[in-house]
Amino acid sequence: MRPISRRHALQLGGLGLLSAAVGGTGLLWPRGSLLQPRSGAGLAEPDTLRSADGVLRVRLEAAEGPVTIGGRSATAFSYNGSLPGPTLRLRPGDRLQVTLVNRLADSTNLHVHGLHVSPEGHGDNVFVAVQPGESFDYDYQLPDDHPPGVYWYHPHHHGMVADQVFGGLYGAIVVEDPAELPVARERVLVVSDITLDASGRLQQPSAMSRQMGREGKLVLVNGQTRPTMSARPGERERWRIVNSCVARYLRLRLDGQQLDLLGIDSGRYPVPRRVGEVVLAPGNRADLLVTAAEGTSALEALGVDRGSMGGMMGGGTSGEVGTIATLQVTGAAVAAQPGAPAQPAARDLRGPEPARRRRLVFAVGMGGGMGPGGMSFTIDGREFAPDRVDQAVTAGAVEEWTIANTSPMDHPMHLHVWPMQIVAEAGRPVDDIRWQDVVNIPAASEVTVRIAFDRFHGRTVYHCHILDHEDNGMMGVVEAS
Repeated sequence: MRPISRRHALQLGGLGLLSAAVGGTGLLWPRGSLLQPRSGAGLAEPDTLRSADGVLRVRLEAAEGPVTIGGRSATAFSYNGSLPGPTLRLRPGDRLQVTLVNRLADSTNLHVHGLHVSPEGHGDNVFVAVQPGESFDYDYQLPDDHPPGVYWYHPHHHGMVADQVFGGLYGAIVVEDPAELPVARERVLVVSDITLDASGRLQQPSAMSRQMGREGKLVLVNGQTRPTMSARPGERERWRIVNSCVARYLRLRLDGQQLDLLGIDSGRYPVPRRVGEVVLAPGNRADLLVTAAEGTSALEALGVDRGSMGGMMGGGTSGEVGTIATLQVTGAAVAAQPGAPAQPAARDLRGPEPARRRRLVFAVGMGGGMGPGGMSFTIDGREFAPDRVDQAVTAGAVEEWTIANTSPMDHPMHLHVWPMQIVAEAGRPVDDIRWQDVVNIPAASEVTVRIAFDRFHGRTVYHCHILDHEDNGMMGVVEAS
């Protein structure tokens, strides 16, 4: 199958899918390794920790050490010795308390990606630095009306984010629906990639890989290679898929099965949308209903083009990964399940005049930069400075931001705390209501979003979610007051 073009991916965005891309480096362990992965085992999900009586208390130890990857012993980073870390299941209005213990050699911290919680103090405060050997107590209070959906957590200490996520520090968060959807079972699928050397240890990326955004040689689903799942004909499953890759875009297909998309990130469609594929930029999540039909189907990550640095560096990132998991549907058919109930219409910020319009420019240049090879990764011509406020907003206001990308490669923009409603792509208004917290900005194009800076005060960040680009300066500070 030919790699999908950015234009076609943008058209898919109109169907609720992001324009995106996959850089294919294959599913093989590095040549000469004695640690060839074992494929085809049954899908294993991370441990699940659930809230009780409105509270979930968790201890997460971030450490480097033995961990099972692809069915083999390796040495990588992990939370509590597992890759991914435990799945945290919450309900709107719950309180999440996390004690983060740093057993790493470098500073770290914790970001609850997509959650609408305070960025101050012991909340989703990315300016906290937990030093080696120390711990920090996070305390997040979810609003009573917090959107249900799939979220995730990972480190966010500037300069170390890509290395620590690539090394294995990530896990899923599920905020439950007020009423359960009628499904036979739920699955959490955390997709990641990693590169290990012949001894099974983390391999450092090249300067070129950091410039483009690294993509690992081994693509994992819940830390496994090509796991298998089983179902009976007619069963409907709910798949909560997290793209926790540092830079890899995922274009996912499951030919032969019926796919209905509930939403991307925290956004939820009033009724599920029948789709043939789902495209996720780094950091995006998909909430997907799969209705099983008899036969064996491969969950494939197919190739697309996310651009390259062209004449500045040469080379690009595109290609197919191939099968990352398999669904086997056999046995006696089950009775058809009732349709998923309609969801309330999402809030629509279009119509009233926004309090302010802003234009942000994501750019990449040569020379004078702090990135690898002297590259500069900037927003509005500036690299990240933690003590500088780049966007001062009024708490409670609705603003319109047009995010332009002048570089020859895509940049997925993530805003912490407050989700974004996409209102225009390449200057053309969108027809539907789409809420996401990671919005892909195609090369040499722009996307316009509206943001309601509701409920919270304080400082947080917006950035490119190709995490190497974030670490190298493509991030800004927004403060609501």
